[in-house]
Amino acid sequence: MTWRGSTTVPDRIFACLPYLLPLIDGLAFGGYLFRQFPALQLLFLPLDPLMQIYNLPFASLIIFFALYLAVVRNESICHFIRFNAMQAILLDIVLMLCGLVLKIFTGFQVAFIAETLYNMVFLGVLAAFVYAVVQSALGRYAEIPPLSDAVYMQVP
Repeated sequence: MTWRGSTTVPDRIFACLPYLLPLIDGLAFGGYLFRQFPALQLLFLPLDPLMQIYNLPFASLIIFFALYLAVVRNESICHFIRFNAMQAILLDIVLMLCGLVLKIFTGFQVAFIAETLYNMVFLGVLAAFVYAVVQSALGRYAEIPPLSDAVYMQVP
C-alpha cells in the first residue's frame, strides 16, 4: 500500500528498474545451478546486453553511485522510486558482503558447503527480485524486513 501518495504507471516502471542491479550481481552466485540446469540460463538471456555494459571497468561503481546520487538523494523524485532504488542498493551491498564471506568457503575443502551457500544466496536474490518487482509493479512498497527498515531511515 502506498503511504505517500498514489503511484503512476511510469513511477511503477522506474521503481522496478533499480532491482536489475542486485539481480545482475546475484547471477554470479548462480554458477553452480547454471551448471546443473543449463536451461535455467535461458531465463536470464535477455540480461546479457546489460551484463556486457555492467562488466566494463568501473561501470558497476559508476552505476551504483549514479543511482544513489541522482535518484535516492534527489527529493524531486517521488518517494516510491527513491525507496525502491535505495532498497536495491542495500540489497546489492548485502550481495557484495556475501561474496566476500563466501570466498572463504571456496578456498577450503568444503565444496559442498560452498555450493549450498552460493545456491542459497542466488535463490534468495532471485526471490527478493521477483517479490520487489511484483510489489513495485502493483504500486506497493516492497517490505523486505531488515532492508526496508534501513531504507526508511535513509530516504526522507
